[in-house]
Amino acid sequence: MKHFACGDVIPGCDATFTAPDEGGIFAQVGPHAAHAHGVTEVTPELQAAVRSLIRPA
Repeated sequence: MKHFACGDVIPGCDATFTAPDEGGIFAQVGPHAAHAHGVTEVTPELQAAVRSLIRPA
């Protein structure tokens, strides 16, 4: 299992995500970023930042 905390990228956000793999994390983070933070495009830089902060659950 993998875990990601949105607050590691967006200070103050308390959303967390858990999934069996990195793809599952990104499947959850994309819609959250759009809805909660107005992020409509996941840039390669943002993707790299998220990827670097995904931890074993």
